Amino acid sequence: MYIYILLGVVVVWLIVSSIIIINQVERGVVFRFGRVVGVKEPGIRMRFPFGIDVVRKVDLRTRTIDVPQQEVITKDNISILVDAVVYYNVQNPIYALTRVVSFERSTTLLGQTTFRSVLGQHELDEILGNNTNLVEILKNMLADTTAEWGIKIIAVEIKSIQIPDTMKRAMAKQAEAERERRAKVTAAEGEYQASQKLFEAAQVIAQEPISLQLRYLQTLAEIATEQNSTIVFPLPIDMMEAFKSKK
Repeated sequence: MYIYILLGVVVVWLIVSSIIIINQVERGVVFRFGRVVGVKEPGIRMRFPFGIDVVRKVDLRTRTIDVPQQEVITKDNISILVDAVVYYNVQNPIYALTRVVSFERSTTLLGQTTFRSVLGQHELDEILGNNTNLVEILKNMLADTTAEWGIKIIAVEIKSIQIPDTMKRAMAKQAEAERERRAKVTAAEGEYQASQKLFEAAQVIAQEPISLQLRYLQTLAEIATEQNSTIVFPLPIDMMEAFKSKK
């Protein structure tokens, strides 16, 4: 009687020790005698007990790497501090466990070194003004390496870029000088356009001299409305022609 009870307990213990539960967001990589024999899907799964089958679970959800603040020397020899975030997930659980010792730590370190090497090849203006292109370059470089580990890089984002205070003042002076240049160019263009219009008006008046007299009278009418006590008005030479002919 006791033997049957003992056998029943042993059987139940074997069954319980052979059962493994894999969550929906995980995959179980099965190592049998040290060799990979397959991947178990989510649910209640069976395995050989006594260490014959070792199941290592891998989470397939998207992970976030907060790349520590990196000091980067740009191509134009300016020291900046860069914060970034990398999003990735595991696409191939077998590669993630067999081709790299720790895919999480390896991906983090790879992100740090890649950021320094890529940003160091660009000037500060390119880094500040063309983040989209740099992010794409960083993502492609990370993806090329991590693909061999079964890792897929989803996105790379630059959180912040800190530059020295001296460089901030220099950039402010540069921006001010640029605004002054634009203002002078705009004023010069305005003067040029005004001179063009005056030239066209002079050509029209030259074709019909009487139009200049009408313009004088219009100017007098405009000045008279301002209630000036003294009006200095030029007398055209053309008006004296009539007196010359009479003389």
